[in-house]
Formats: sequence, C-alpha cells, structure tokens
Amino acid sequence: MKSKLTFLLAAGLLLGAVTTQAQGRYGYDRDVRHDRMDIRHDRMDMHHDRQDIRRDRRDIRYDRASMNRDRRDLRFDRHDRCY
Repeated sequence: MKSKLTFLLAAGLLLGAVTTQAQGRYGYDRDVRHDRMDIRHDRMDMHHDRQDIRRDRRDIRYDRASMNRDRRDLRFDRHDRCY
C-alpha cells in the first residue's frame, strides 16, 4: 500500500514537473515572438520619427530661405526710401 502511494505521489510530481516545463517553454516562445514584434514596431516608429525630423529640417531650411529673402527685400526697400 505504501509503495503504491509512493509511486502515485512520485508519478504525480513527475507529471506536474513535465507539464510545468511544457507550459514554460510555450510561454517563453510566445514571449520571444512578442518581443520580436515589439522590436519591429519600435524600429518602424524610429524610422517614422527620423522621417519627421528630416521633414522638419527641410521646412526650417525653407522658412530660413524665405525669411532671408524677406530681410533682403526689406533692406532694399529701406535703401530705396533713403534715396
């Protein structure tokens, strides 16, 4: 009787350990898959942020050129007014 109970207890512990490892493996693979997806999304987000920065720099250059043209026109107009 004791040997049967010991055998059932050992089998139960072994079965519990095996199922815990199997679940842990699945969860680990799933987590890695989600991590890869998160990394991919982060890379895409960084790419879009870089594009936004380039667009902003281009707009700033355009605005600076426009301001420089306006300043030059103002200088010429002041010069014309004096003469």
